[in-house]
Amino acid sequence: MAAARRSRAAALAAALALAAGACGTGADPSPPAAPTTVPAGPATSTPAVPAGPPTQAELDRVAVRLERVAQLREPVALAVAGDDATLYAGERAGRVRVIRDGRLDPRPLLDLTAEVSVEGEGGLLGLAVAPDGRRLYVSFTDRRRAVRLIGVAVDARGADPASRREVLTVPQPSIRHHGGGIVFGPDGLLWLGLGDGSLGGDPAGAAQSLATLRGKLLRLDPSPTGARGYRVPATNPFVGRRGARPEIFAYGLRNPWRFSFDRATGDLWIGDVGQFIVEEIDRVTLRRAAGANFGWNRLEGRRRYRGRPPPGAVPPLHQYNHDDGRCAVVGGHVYRGTRLRGLQGAYVYGDVCDGRVRALAGARGRPLRHRDLGLRLPGLVSFAESRTGELYALTLAGGVHRLAPAV
Repeated sequence: MAAARRSRAAALAAALALAAGACGTGADPSPPAAPTTVPAGPATSTPAVPAGPPTQAELDRVAVRLERVAQLREPVALAVAGDDATLYAGERAGRVRVIRDGRLDPRPLLDLTAEVSVEGEGGLLGLAVAPDGRRLYVSFTDRRRAVRLIGVAVDARGADPASRREVLTVPQPSIRHHGGGIVFGPDGLLWLGLGDGSLGGDPAGAAQSLATLRGKLLRLDPSPTGARGYRVPATNPFVGRRGARPEIFAYGLRNPWRFSFDRATGDLWIGDVGQFIVEEIDRVTLRRAAGANFGWNRLEGRRRYRGRPPPGAVPPLHQYNHDDGRCAVVGGHVYRGTRLRGLQGAYVYGDVCDGRVRALAGARGRPLRHRDLGLRLPGLVSFAESRTGELYALTLAGGVHRLAPAV
């Protein structure tokens, strides 16, 4: 029993170190230069908007339980293959494991442990499967503290080490605030979320600077070109702007610990970890996201943090503070599955410190509806979505769980 308690405590401590960065430290710098005005983004088609999100009564009636899918060693990311029966699970130390039809393959698909650093908030950070299912992309922090993004070919037989390709490397100034989530968007392109890389406060003003990739959402075509491992989509909002990195799609983020796209509407949702007081959840249309500034480090949520708020900064859809035991948001997904009908259209998310799984819903212009789903996972660190819209929750205590009806 004592050993089990120590194991759970260690997992929670690791989760706090990996995801939170909630109480950043470091000297406050002088305010950075005023942000550049951003252009309107390109039009992007999205699926037809479905029926509205659940009412409060519908949310209150939802009964959810957790189905254990597998037990791993500090899982932090999960990606689903095209058949929905094969899951790729990333362990923080750098191993990618395969779960097929509920069975864990004892052999790792990939073993990057010789390259991965777990110092501070480091480790394997994200996984994503290409839309055609032929390549798996992995993000991690290396021994030099850089965030690296690689791709490798996968099929029913496993991964082909000879096919490995380096896509992007982003140097980091510290052991915190890496972000590292990767997602293929509704546009078929690869998105990477990066934190400001600071120990706290973003003293370099990286999140507001278009000259660096830190504190940003990047959008890439991971097809190699020349010496580069990727191409920059011509419709990225800062292509051709002097002094701006063309890979940037949106900026002003502190530590986007998980972002996702609503498969029904195309909307972008971001869980952005706050500094001392405020955690925020952002929602924007894909069109509005192009060139969007989410405010950090001028703003922490809606709260002024340093200097003047950036003109046109996107306010959070929802924010909460730390007075109830929460400390660091874990971004999730809008539920679009069929097993939990009362949850259809609600955004499911959590927090590292209290481990509780929550849902929020609300049409634009109307008050948000909230529900604690009654699930608590010590060491909660990430969520994932199946091809059919069902949701998984991961904890650094080792569990990979599926959300399921309680009755």
